[in-house]
Amino acid sequence: MYKKIEMEYYGRPLSIETGRLAKQTSGAALVQYGETIVLVTAVASDTPREGIDFFPLTVDYQERTYAAGKIPGGFFKREGRPAEREVLTSRIVDRAIRPLFPKGFACETQIVASVLSVDRENDADTLALIGASAALQVSDIPFRGPIAGVRIGRLHGELVVNPLQSQFQDSDINLFVAAGRDAIVMVEGGARMVSEEDMLEALFLAQEAAAPVLDVQDELVRVVGKPKRAFAEPAIDTELADRVRAAAEQKLSTALNTPAKLERGAAIKSAKNEATEDLKEEFAGRDEELSAALEKLTGEIMRKAIVDESRRVDGRGLTDIRPISCEVGVLPRTHGSALFTRGETQALAVSTLGTAADEQRVDALIGEQYKKFMLHYNFPPFSVGEARPLRNPGRREIGHGALAERALVAVLPPGDQFPYTIRTVSEILESNGSSSMATVCSGALSLMDAGVPIVAPVAGIAMGLIKEGEEVRILSDILGDEDHLGDMDFKVAGTADGITALQMDIKIAGVTREIMRQALYQARDGRLHILEKMAESLETPREQVAEHAPRILTLKIKPDKIRDLIGPGGKMIRSIVEETGVKIDVEDDGSVSIASSDGDSMERAISKVEAVTADAEIGKLYTGTVKKVVDFGAFVEILPGKEGLVHISQLAPERVRQVTDIVDEGDEITVKVLDIDKQGKIRLSRREALAEQDTAR
Repeated sequence: MYKKIEMEYYGRPLSIETGRLAKQTSGAALVQYGETIVLVTAVASDTPREGIDFFPLTVDYQERTYAAGKIPGGFFKREGRPAEREVLTSRIVDRAIRPLFPKGFACETQIVASVLSVDRENDADTLALIGASAALQVSDIPFRGPIAGVRIGRLHGELVVNPLQSQFQDSDINLFVAAGRDAIVMVEGGARMVSEEDMLEALFLAQEAAAPVLDVQDELVRVVGKPKRAFAEPAIDTELADRVRAAAEQKLSTALNTPAKLERGAAIKSAKNEATEDLKEEFAGRDEELSAALEKLTGEIMRKAIVDESRRVDGRGLTDIRPISCEVGVLPRTHGSALFTRGETQALAVSTLGTAADEQRVDALIGEQYKKFMLHYNFPPFSVGEARPLRNPGRREIGHGALAERALVAVLPPGDQFPYTIRTVSEILESNGSSSMATVCSGALSLMDAGVPIVAPVAGIAMGLIKEGEEVRILSDILGDEDHLGDMDFKVAGTADGITALQMDIKIAGVTREIMRQALYQARDGRLHILEKMAESLETPREQVAEHAPRILTLKIKPDKIRDLIGPGGKMIRSIVEETGVKIDVEDDGSVSIASSDGDSMERAISKVEAVTADAEIGKLYTGTVKKVVDFGAFVEILPGKEGLVHISQLAPERVRQVTDIVDEGDEITVKVLDIDKQGKIRLSRREALAEQDTAR
C-alpha cells in the first residue's frame, strides 16, 4: 500500500513515502529533503543463519553520480569501489540501528541506501538514517525504532538544526546525532574547541529536533506497516544458567582479576573450557547454550565488580588512566614521528610534509574538493596477538582514521600561514582499548615534531558506562573488554580549551542529560591528564620544520604575470624546475609556492621567478643579452622573455655606421630603459647607460 507524508522541517520540505518503489523488499522508504532524495531498502531472510553468535547485518550506502548530473571518471565510466564518505555513512547507519534489533535475531539483514538526487545543500546521510529506520518500521523485521538522524551546527553562536552544506564553513560545530524518543543512540562529529556545556546543548537539541520525524514514521506504520514476524528472544534455561554459575563463577572471577590482557584472556578461556568439560555430559548437545551462558556470566561478574566495588578487571578505579609514555623523533629520516603508549595500547604516528602537488583530490557529489590534511590508520593483526592475512583498510580502519583526522584538523594552521600538504599515518602496534584515541595523541605529537604550528596539542580518551538499574558507573580510559561488555562507548578528543571530536555509541536507553554531563566532564579530566603527560615529551611545536622536509616559500605575483611564469606550453616554468630542482605551484590569485630542501636551489629559483614576473622600469639599468641584430639596431633581452630595442642611434655616444661595429648576437651589454609604450614595447639605450655609469664613477 502506498503512503506519502510531507511536512515542513526546519525551513525545507521533508517527505517520506513507501509502497511505490522497491515493492519486493521487506520494507522500503523514499526520503526527500529539499531536492536531495535517498531510497532505502530493508530485506531480511526468512530463516536465521545457524552456528553464529552475532547479528548478520549489512549496511551499504551508495552515491550515484547521476544524482548530481555527473558521469563517473575513469576508463569504465561507472561507480566502483565505495568512496571514503560512502564507507563512513554506512558505518554511521549501522552503528545507529544495530543495537535496536532484538537479541538473538540471526536472519541475514541488509540495508541499502541509494542516493538518487542531490541538491548540494541538504546532506544525504541524515536522510539515509531516516530512511533506514522508516523502511525497518514498515517492514515485518523486528526493530525497536523509530529513530531519526539530525545534523547540528552553530552559526555565530546560535545552534542550528540541519544547516545547509554551504553554511558549515562558518560553523564551529558539526554533529550527526541519531536519536529516538527516549534516548540518543549514536553521535559522530567534530568541533572547533567547544566547551562541554555547549556540546550538551547541541546533543539534546538534536534529540528534540528528531521528534517530528519520529511522528511521521509512526503514522506510516499505523497506515501501511506490516505485522512484525514472530520472534522471541532466546529463553534462558535457568537450570543450565545455575549449573554454569556453580561450575564457573569462582574460576571466572579469579581469571577476571588478571591485569594483563593476553594472560587474562587465556585465564578466562581456561576457566570456560574447564566448566564446559565439567558440564558437557549433563548438557550433551547444548554446546552453544553453554558457551552463551558462560559469556553472559563473564559479563555479569565484570559488571558487578564495577558497580559494587568500583573495581575494574585490571585493578584500576573508575577514573584512573593507565600508565602513559610518549616519545618523539623516534624515526631519523621522517619529517615527524611519535610513539604513544597507554597501558597495552600503542600507536606510532608518522607525519610527512608535502607541497600543493600532494593534495588529495576528492571527486564528491557536491563537487570536486582538495584535502591538505590526511590521516590514515592501520590496524595490523599482530597488534592484538593474531595471525591473519593483511588486507586493504576495512570500514573500521577508515572510520577510526576519520575520527582522529577530525580531532586534529581543528588545530591545524591555515594554508596561507603554513602552505604544506600534511599526511599523518598511525600504525597501531598494540591494542587493548581505544587505539583511535591513541592515534589522536600520537598524531598530535608527530605533527609538533614535524614543526607544524598547531594551535594546541590534542588528546583523546574513550569513556565507558555500566548501568544496572539506577546504579550508574562511568569509566575513564576503557579496555577492550569493558567496551565489549559495557553499555556505552564514548570517545572524546580535544585540547585543554575544548572538544574537537566526539563519537558515541549507546546500547541502552535511559542515558540522561546528567549522565552525559558527568561523562563529558570526566572525559575532560582524563584528557587534561593525558595532555600533561604528552607535554613532558614535547610541549609546543618545533620552531622549524624537520631537517628532511621541504622548505616552502610563497611569493605573490600579479595574476596577469602568471602566463609569463608558465610560458608557452609550460616551457618557462619547466625550465626553472629543471635547472634548480625545486617544486613550483602556482595559484590563480598569483600565489607562487617554491619548495626545496636545498637553500641554494630555492634562492636561484626565487631569483628566476622574480626576474620572469618583473616589469621593466623606465630609467633603470639592466644587463641583458643581444638576441638579434638588425640594420636599425639590436634587440636585447633584459628580463627572461622580455626584449627591448636599442636603436642604432642609441648604441654609442658617437655616430654608428653599422650595428655590428658595436654589438653582435650573444653579447652582454648594459642598457637603460628609455620608454615603454602602451603596447608594452620597450625602448632601450646603451649610450645613456654608458653616460650614467661614467657619471657614477
